[in-house]
Formats: sequence, C-alpha cells, structure tokens
Amino acid sequence: MCHVIVTCRSMLWTLMSIVVAFAEMVAFMSAKWLVGYPDGSMFNFTITASHRSDQRTLGIYNRCIKVAQQKVPQCGPYATDFMEIASGFWQATVIFLVIAIFLLSVVGILSVFSMCFQSILKKSIFNVCGLLQGIAGLFLILGLMLYPAGWGSKKVVDYCGPDASPYKVGVCSLGWAFYTAIGGTVLTFVCALLSAQAENATSSDKVQDEIEEGRSLICVL
Repeated sequence: MCHVIVTCRSMLWTLMSIVVAFAEMVAFMSAKWLVGYPDGSMFNFTITASHRSDQRTLGIYNRCIKVAQQKVPQCGPYATDFMEIASGFWQATVIFLVIAIFLLSVVGILSVFSMCFQSILKKSIFNVCGLLQGIAGLFLILGLMLYPAGWGSKKVVDYCGPDASPYKVGVCSLGWAFYTAIGGTVLTFVCALLSAQAENATSSDKVQDEIEEGRSLICVL
C-alpha cells in the first residue's frame, strides 16, 4: 500500500531540490557569465551612453549581443560542436556541470516520488538522493574552479581585453549566471544535509503511528 507522507522538512527538501536543479540548468544555458562591450568600448575611460547600451555577454558555449538600436539582444551558440568551445578548461567545465545537472535533475524527480515511495532497492530514498546531491556538489565545485582558468582564451580576450588571463577577468564583469551557479552549489550541499532531516521526519514515531492506524495520507508538521 502506498502511503503519502508529507512533512515540513521533507517538503522543504523537495522544493529546494527542484529549485537547485532548475537554477543550475538555467545558469548553464545562460550567456550571462561574462559581461563586456563591443568595439573595445570598455577599454576607454570616456564611454558614451550609446556604447554603454551596446552590451554583449559571453557564456560557456553561447553569447549575446545587444545593440543600442535593438531592444532584444541577439543570442546564439558561438560553438557549433564541443571542440569549438573557447577553452579546454571550459570544455572540462561543461562536462562537470552537465554531470552535476543530470544528477540534480534525477534527484529532483525522485524527490517528488519520495512522498509516496520512501525506499529504493531497500535503501532510503532520502539517503540515496542526499548522496547524489553531495556528489553533484563536488562536480559543481570542480566545474566552477576550472571555469576562471579559461579566461585567458582568445574568445575571452576578444570580449574582455588584453588584460584578461586565467583567473583575471580583465575589463569584463561577472554576470548573474556565474553567481547563480555558485549559489546553486551552496544550496546543493544544504539539500544534501537537509535530506537526512527529511529522512528523520518521515520515519518518526508519529508517522509510524499514523501508518499503523491505516491512514494513506499522512501530514505531519
């Protein structure tokens, strides 16, 4: 018999797991990792208003260009295949982030089913998901540590000036996608820790008492 068990801690873990997976996916697909300006505008101390609006951004595998006369930026991949990604370090970043996002997506799906199924192959679904989230967090850290090493690539130098080098962004600024990825990494480890609390909440004595009473829908604060 399927017992639907909902507790505050398990619901919080489920929601956070879904949000983290979505946030990392959005950050990875975004072109807002580095923000620069075309035609060397940022290299001059006197920048006109029109130059400021001519903004372009660079992602891991894509880019966006916004011209002052156009309201909608033109976005698309600059790399048509994996080997055309700007740097070998960024290629490694893509591999690590894709693995992490895949694991987080699997956990996000399993977290929804955790309300009805509390075990996988006789193992607690919360413990399994917490382990996967911990592993995903490690892959995210590796990817984010390697990402700045690719700032010395020709593609980044074209966007950020000759001062750009590994771990030095030059005249560009970091975009919201990079900070979102960092925030998602932190929350991934928070979710991994919270999974243990969700396990304790769904296996508490109060929950077991309601199961013995024959209830199929169990809500515990």
